[in-house]
Order: sequence, then structure tokens, then C-alpha cells
Amino acid sequence: MTREEELAAAWTRLRPRLVSVAYAVLGSRTEAEDVVADCWLSLVAADAREPVRDLYAWGTIAVARRAVDVLRSARLQREAYIGPWLPEPFVEPVGPPTDPADRVTLDERVSFALMVALEALSPAERTAWVLHDLFGLPFRDVAAVVGRTPAAVRQLAVRARAHIADGASRIEVDPGERRRVADAFLAAAAGGDLATLVSVLDPDVVLVSDGGGQVRAARRPVVGANNVARLFLGLARRTPPGAVLRPIPVNGGPGFILTQDDVPLLVAALTVAGGRISRIDLVLAPDKLPH
Repeated sequence: MTREEELAAAWTRLRPRLVSVAYAVLGSRTEAEDVVADCWLSLVAADAREPVRDLYAWGTIAVARRAVDVLRSARLQREAYIGPWLPEPFVEPVGPPTDPADRVTLDERVSFALMVALEALSPAERTAWVLHDLFGLPFRDVAAVVGRTPAAVRQLAVRARAHIADGASRIEVDPGERRRVADAFLAAAAGGDLATLVSVLDPDVVLVSDGGGQVRAARRPVVGANNVARLFLGLARRTPPGAVLRPIPVNGGPGFILTQDDVPLLVAALTVAGGRISRIDLVLAPDKLPH
């Protein structure tokens, strides 16, 4: 086996982690996979100059650096986005089975609600929190990524934790309870039962939809159980013939997907708290649904 073949095999084993790192920094699985592909080319060039001894550390830092660069330029585009910008949902591919080497999964730590909360952070704060708190990199390595001292990075992480605590629910919910609530919501929506639908929603539930200016979507958050329930019943009535609605894990948590001929039309992430749905993030932008 040649050196490049050895590197390729090791990189393939690392790829799921590296895509997860880039995704947590960027909020886009498509961009995350592009970043990891770019860094593979950089690895080949770097190893030709001097053999890379610790591929795990080299890959994590290289991917994080590249992801930060992409995030900084992406922020300008997101500021001009039509309507709310939501992260790209992380779901299992729809359609024929993929090569196991290409499959990337995400654990429940990187919930969709958390990804939304991360959007409020600066690129440096976000990167410091993701690399240290989520993936366990020491501050000295994080400092090399964001171009700050370890002490400064520690402060970035402290500020990030405070923002995340305010923006994302940290209440632990039993997975069985989340599935029960999600199933009840889907059944009520499919059956057109307004009263039951309202009963599974928190009175102050918030729905945010992202159509990217390409498809019809609410430009502002919809608040309140009655308003959200009526919106969903309206969506159900406009569902195209032959479309299939089914539950699916989204970022490791409860959600559902609407497909037609195995093509995704929307993906929704549900946040459950206190036995009811407290937040719904609805992604309809076609560019965010290729997976």
C-alpha cells in the first residue's frame, strides 16, 4: 500500500468526525463536506513536504480553520438572506442506501435548537465553543485555529456558553417522551384535528420557517399554539398528491420529512419541553434539502 493509499484509508475513517466538526462550525452539511474535501487535498500536499504523524489532530485543526474562513464569508450572505436563515438539517440520506464509508451521523449534543443558538455567536466564539466544549480540543489548539491566545480563547468559550444557555433549551427530555409527543403531533396534523394539535403544542410555541426566497414560507416567526396549529393544517391541505410525511431523526432529535418520489420537500425539527412541542424549525429551502 502506498503512502497516499494509507492516508486515504485513515482519512476515510476520520471523515465522519471531520464533517461533524465543520458542520457544527458552519451550520451547513453541504459546505462541511466541501471543507473536508478541500482539506484532503491540503493533507496530501502537507504530507509530501513532511509526513503527518497525528492525522487526528492535523485533520481536526485544518478542517476547523477552513470552516472558520468559510463561515466569515458566509455571514455576509446570511445577512442578505430572504426571511429567517436556519441551519441545514442533518438527516439520513433519502433514497438508495449509501456506502457505509460515506455515512455521517450526528449525536444528540448537536441538536437543531443548539445549531440555531450558535448562529447568535461570533465566528470566534462559535469555533471556541464547538472545538473545546463539543469536541474536547485543548485551548492551545483552539487558539491556533482562531488566531488568539489560549487565555483569550477561554474567555470566548465562557461568553459562548452564556449565550447558548440563554438561546437553547438545556432540559433533558427522555427520547421515548420526545417520540411520543412527535408522533401525537404528526397524527393530529395528518388527521386535521385542530384541538388535538393545539394540545400537543406549548401555548407559547414558536415556529420558524426557512424558504430561502425560493418557496413560500413565513417571513417572520409564528407564535402561539393556535396560530402554529392552523398554519400546519393549512400546509397539510396543500400537500401535493402522492407526497409522504414520515418521522425522521433531525440532528439526533425528533422531526419529520415530507417527500415526493423520494425528493425531500421539507424537513422539520421539533423541540420538546414539558411534554409539549416548544419550537418547530421548518426548512423548505431546496438548497438545504439535497441530503
